[in-house]
Amino acid sequence: MRHFYLLVAAVFIIVSAFCGDAFAEIEAGTFSAGPAAGWYVFEDGQDIHNGPVYGLSFGYNYTGNIGVEGTFNFVQADAAPSDDNVQVYIYRIEGLYHFMPDSKFVPYVAVGGGAITLDDNSGGDTGAMMNYGAGVKFFLSESFAVRSDVRHIIDFDDSNNNFALTAGLTFLFGKKEKAIAPPPAPAPLDSDGDGVYDDMDRCPDTPSGFSVDSDGCQKDGDGDGVYDDMDQCPNTPRGVSVDSVGCPKDSDGDGVYDDMDQCPKTPPGLTVDSVGCPKDSDGDGVYDDMDKCPDTLMGIKVDKDGCPVPIKEKVSIELNVEFEFDKAEIKSAYHDHLQKVANFLKTYPDTKAVIEGHTDGIGTDSYNMRLSGRRAESVRKYLVEKYDVPVGRLEAKGFGESVPVAGNDTDEGRQRNRRVVAVISTIVTKYK
Repeated sequence: MRHFYLLVAAVFIIVSAFCGDAFAEIEAGTFSAGPAAGWYVFEDGQDIHNGPVYGLSFGYNYTGNIGVEGTFNFVQADAAPSDDNVQVYIYRIEGLYHFMPDSKFVPYVAVGGGAITLDDNSGGDTGAMMNYGAGVKFFLSESFAVRSDVRHIIDFDDSNNNFALTAGLTFLFGKKEKAIAPPPAPAPLDSDGDGVYDDMDRCPDTPSGFSVDSDGCQKDGDGDGVYDDMDQCPNTPRGVSVDSVGCPKDSDGDGVYDDMDQCPKTPPGLTVDSVGCPKDSDGDGVYDDMDKCPDTLMGIKVDKDGCPVPIKEKVSIELNVEFEFDKAEIKSAYHDHLQKVANFLKTYPDTKAVIEGHTDGIGTDSYNMRLSGRRAESVRKYLVEKYDVPVGRLEAKGFGESVPVAGNDTDEGRQRNRRVVAVISTIVTKYK
């Protein structure tokens, strides 16, 4: 075994001397082959002395990084304690992943499986195995490398864990020939020196010093007919009329070019919108520059200064609650109506109301006066307690049977007279 490593070292030194700066290139589609030798370590429980291992490998590289390799190993060892000869045959196929496949120093990892045969004097025994490990290839030329490997070999049948440490050689073959670059073509001519060769120059007589486009013609980036070298407004929008120095025309000086100006005679000093017309942001007909109320709501009538014109308007609500005969309790059918009255009172907090109570003509005047008062007070109390209407804004007053709204000679008439009424109103300022 010592002689093998000396041989590998000698080959390494000799080939290194001749290879100079050669570098590796593990290419897709290449094949590899090579011998190896080293030392095989058995698990203690196998009762086999460690011994030399020899191998021969053949491989194929699918890419620079990924390859597959088949290996045959032979181990010659002695059994313990009998020293009988033991031969081990290992057949394995592995997947390899190369790191830095374009460098001289290529480390890699491997994993695979196969079969292992242990042959002693009692006969051979073959079983399945798997292995994994790592190695490194050091390239001395583009197609030749020395390598070193370590593998952990697991015998499934006997659950043995062995190790193989080897060194060897790898030869690559099947590399494609590298194409030789053709000699450079002669430099093309550029007669006017504008940077565009004559065979592509559509304006071959451009004066010296002018900027040109990819066709060799003077640039007009905004397409306004004035070359960029003389254009004082090089970013004019397409289709806009320009003057002799390439700037858009703006006759009224409002900042909107004539081609887009829908109000071309705007007086000087007015702020205009995107189409050149004086701004009226709130749409009230008064231009912003003269509008003293620029945030008027749409549709509100304004004066000459653009401010809303106030309009006085009366708003009111009528309260009308009818009662059962000789009763002062409010029927549930009127609760929604009283809520609307309460909402009106809250909306207009300056309003006050006189709640008038009335009765039909049945009964004495004095009794009806008291009953009408109780009815008015019942409605007033309901609004105060249910909706928190301030007490001072409501007055309850009874009128007995003195103010009928219908005749007391029919049930319908008497029902209409048993009532509490009020008209609540106020003047508000609105803008239309």
